[in-house]
Amino acid sequence: MILFNDHFQNFKKYNLHKAQLIIADVPYNLGNNAYASNPAWYSGGDNENGESELAKKSFFHSDGYFKPAEFMHFCNQLMKKEPKERGKAPAMLLFCAFDQQMYFIELAKRYGLPKYINLVFRKNFSAQVLKANMRIVGNCEYGLLFYRDKLPKFNNNGKMVFNCMDWERDDASTEKLHPTQKPVKLLKKLIEIFTDPGDIVIDPTAGSGSTLIAALELGRKAYGFEIDKNFHKSATKWIDATIQRKKDIEKYGFPKTEMDNAGINLFTDYEA
Repeated sequence: MILFNDHFQNFKKYNLHKAQLIIADVPYNLGNNAYASNPAWYSGGDNENGESELAKKSFFHSDGYFKPAEFMHFCNQLMKKEPKERGKAPAMLLFCAFDQQMYFIELAKRYGLPKYINLVFRKNFSAQVLKANMRIVGNCEYGLLFYRDKLPKFNNNGKMVFNCMDWERDDASTEKLHPTQKPVKLLKKLIEIFTDPGDIVIDPTAGSGSTLIAALELGRKAYGFEIDKNFHKSATKWIDATIQRKKDIEKYGFPKTEMDNAGINLFTDYEA
């Protein structure tokens, strides 16, 4: 479980094992309108208070450095080779804006990923609340599942999986580390469908690290890249805490370190 503070373009120097599943949430090219129609544009979420420090700001300083063609080349290079047997092929899952879909579909074809399935994630909320009295607001996120020729590994336990699925939110105890952080619950559902325990998951634009957290909690191996030092630091802290929690539960049967740090552990002096 490693999160590199580096650009995914530099992957060759890390000699990584190839992935069964690549998950990526690419920049949506919103520019300085990233918080448009979101209450965060205003101080305290109220337009009567005037604009906040987020007004006319982009989500990330690195948006201009994202090169889609190099990204797609990376994904094809880091996906496992397609095996001879059926039901074992790798895949790449891309979160993107609605109007980016056709562009990425055509780009994927050029880089060896000719087949795809559209995905829609239905939310029970919308970030466009400031437009609520002006127009129909968006409550969906969009994605694309890319693969080569053979259908990817698919663990559905005999159940039908719709391409439109609910956006399962994490509970309030999960800290928001990144503006476009994807819920661990949703990522776990997707990882369970397309991988088995022990498989490798890679996130080339890791952000908060929630993809790696989901993989870790499911017993998958995972690697990620994040070039922003602050996001990398926060994500690494979350990953380390999750690893320690797993170790504590295996050893003690409860998250001892977490409870010690919170000052609520009745068994602080207990050693197994």
